[in-house]
Amino acid sequence: MFWNVNETADHGLPRNPWKACVVPRPIGWITTISEDGEVNLAPYSYFNACGENPPMVMFSGGPRPEGPKKDTVANCEVQGEFVCNMSTWALRDAMNQSSAALPAGEDETRFAGLETEPSTLVKPPRIKAAPIHIECVYHQTVVMPHNVNEEGNRVVFGRVVGIHIKDEVLTDGFVDMAKVQPIARLGYMDYARVDTVFRMDRPTMKAAE
Repeated sequence: MFWNVNETADHGLPRNPWKACVVPRPIGWITTISEDGEVNLAPYSYFNACGENPPMVMFSGGPRPEGPKKDTVANCEVQGEFVCNMSTWALRDAMNQSSAALPAGEDETRFAGLETEPSTLVKPPRIKAAPIHIECVYHQTVVMPHNVNEEGNRVVFGRVVGIHIKDEVLTDGFVDMAKVQPIARLGYMDYARVDTVFRMDRPTMKAAE
């Protein structure tokens, strides 16, 4: 099949295949604080690292169906801080619960039955059960086009200022993914669990003879 996305919204399949074509995608499970001091937690599958020195992350949030930008995006832009919590196999149900469209001001951490703990350098709390937390300060927002809503898709960039890694997921000083078992988003309502890890060293160039 071929779908010319510039000409038609009709792809001819039971469900939109786009999200199944770029996989797996890490899940940015992001905590922020509103102007009123309310905690917000939401998972974003358009999320990734996008720099190393300094370390940077990004996530993208589309507008709400009714129009305005999502709470996480608004909180980052106004308050200037957020935390990325590692979403794992053990926390999959809580992560899914936190995606519910709750009324404004309702704390998703309480709704999902999650305990939080203070961060070190930023105000938003961390999800205590998550094995890795990435504390970030807001860098900038890039507004991308949206075919329906003029509010647009907003790509938020953050600069990493602190990283927490629980000792129990370290093996000989390395983050052990078999212990972390992070989950990733696939297409539709499908997810993947990282429980098999393999290694490939980069090729080396032979010296010229």
